[in-house]
Amino acid sequence: MVIPARPGVGPCPTVGRCAGMSTAPMLNCPCIRRSLENEFARHRTETISKVFRMSSSEQIIRRKLSDEIFDRLKTIILGGELKIGDTLPSERDLMERFGVGRPAIREAMHALSNLGLISISHGERARVCALTPASLFRQIDLPAQLMLSGSSQSLHHLLDARLFFERGMVRAAAESASKTEVTALRQAIKRQSAMTDDITSFIEQDMEFHVMIAASARNPIFEAVCRAMLGWLRSYHTEMLHWTGKENVTIAEHAEIVDCIAAHDPEKAEATMIKHLQRSSTLYVHQTDRPSPDTAFTAKPARKAAKSSQRA
Repeated sequence: MVIPARPGVGPCPTVGRCAGMSTAPMLNCPCIRRSLENEFARHRTETISKVFRMSSSEQIIRRKLSDEIFDRLKTIILGGELKIGDTLPSERDLMERFGVGRPAIREAMHALSNLGLISISHGERARVCALTPASLFRQIDLPAQLMLSGSSQSLHHLLDARLFFERGMVRAAAESASKTEVTALRQAIKRQSAMTDDITSFIEQDMEFHVMIAASARNPIFEAVCRAMLGWLRSYHTEMLHWTGKENVTIAEHAEIVDCIAAHDPEKAEATMIKHLQRSSTLYVHQTDRPSPDTAFTAKPARKAAKSSQRA
């Protein structure tokens, strides 16, 4: 067996003597041993390079002090060290505890307040708040409104989501609503009937009617979702309802929905709600699709004529 010379290594001094040797004696050959050592070192270097070759996602990013304080305070609150209603330490105490300045403490506290974990009142210490479905949805009110204002497609998506949600909500209400809740719904319709000349109050009562249905389903998340979606949709609803004179149609459809709930008929309640929401969805108009001022001006007399004919 002849061992060829490797680059950087002279000819094997045992050539001619290692032929026919077993594996173990061959390792005593300086040429072979040096070659194996070099190969091992090269392989080890490549392996280490691969292990420590860092991608951008693995790089260590320096965090703001306020972010660190936020995480620590959040852990204290969610871990139960502070209970609902408890007050947090003063700013000075927190500064001493964490060894940071006042700006970092205040920024962290405002971040906790924006999440609804604490309430901040002027002249008082921050207090731990109870998280509820309603408080959680309030945190996304502004982002939701910005999303809706950006495109008419977002408005259509929200209307579709409302239809999907409320058809299930009214089924649950039809299965569980009590006589007291049905009576309250009928009284809400009477109040709304007296508000046809005050469109702002009419819309508020319309929203409250749907929220009452959600509440009768015995699920606080239903109520919070319903109230949030209606709040986001409100600014796209008022004018078109007023111009078209559909207030009495809305009241009649509400009464039909309550009749189905009172009869504990989920199937019919769902079908009635679908018909109501599909009809009313045409009254929601994005600002990019609003009629011109000239069209709006001519729409109001048409509405008055329609109401006059109804009175006649």
